[in-house]
Amino acid sequence: MPDVLERITFLRMKRGWTEYQLAEESGLTQSTISSWYRRNMVPSIPSLEKICSAFGITLSQFFAGENDSCCNLTDFQKEVVEEVSRLSKEQQATLLSFLKTL
Repeated sequence: MPDVLERITFLRMKRGWTEYQLAEESGLTQSTISSWYRRNMVPSIPSLEKICSAFGITLSQFFAGENDSCCNLTDFQKEVVEEVSRLSKEQQATLLSFLKTL
């Protein structure tokens, strides 16, 4: 089982987010996120679900890690997913709407 805080940090850094940006995207407070690290605490499941939602992944994907291929995506599909995950929720909705018109 991966270290939850390390995994959150990895996903946050991968997106170039600060703790503040993660708090904004997840709806959690920055002080809540910071306290996990200061106290070496594991987030509750509801908080972890909010974190996963901010990253655009499921809890299953969170715990699967980078190298666990729960879905056999092509390199192109992985690249698309990676780029979409960097978009804001509004940008993602706009992109999805556009794709549905094609």
